[in-house]
Amino acid sequence: MEIERKKYNDSFINPAPLVDIAFLLLLFFILTSHIIKETASIRIALPDSKTAIPETQGITTVIITGEGDLYLANTPVKIENLKNEIVKIIKDRGINSMEIKSDRDANVGILVNVIDEVRLAGIRNYSLITERR
Repeated sequence: MEIERKKYNDSFINPAPLVDIAFLLLLFFILTSHIIKETASIRIALPDSKTAIPETQGITTVIITGEGDLYLANTPVKIENLKNEIVKIIKDRGINSMEIKSDRDANVGILVNVIDEVRLAGIRNYSLITERR
């Protein structure tokens, strides 16, 4: 007695696993896009510039908010202590460059004072961070 085998039609593709994979990829890209963004918790609106270049990671940053608050490496600092804190960072990390991010609504006098403190601390290679228009 010969048993007849059932013939399967291989031309049908089940779309359910493909949809699952598509949703998993979508979820992965949505979650990682939030991680890629800047992790600083200090919100400032950077000024626009036509010649801005992308910033590099790993450089110590001084942030000036619109209200005039100062942050060095995401920790609050007063203008009077800024030079000493920068000198400490220079000794600890051995840096020779620094970024200054200033809110577009920040007082220019505070920005000039920050630049003076950065230069007095021994940093000659500093950059003002802007956004490309």
